[in-house]
Amino acid sequence: MKTNESRLDRIIRGVVGAILLVLFLTNTVTGTLGIILLVIGIVLLVTGILGFCPLYKLLGIKTN
Repeated sequence: MKTNESRLDRIIRGVVGAILLVLFLTNTVTGTLGIILLVIGIVLLVTGILGFCPLYKLLGIKTN
């Protein structure tokens, strides 16, 4: 797996992912929307940590 995200891209993904997780864990957003935001937050955190985005790979995008 080659990195296809820039440092800035990874930082933004990490921050947004963490915010979405906090919103869910503090019950600020609940129900179906909360679960959707939880999944998106986890995906953003994982892709930010790994530096690899499968969607970028499919679309041929590289931000690094």
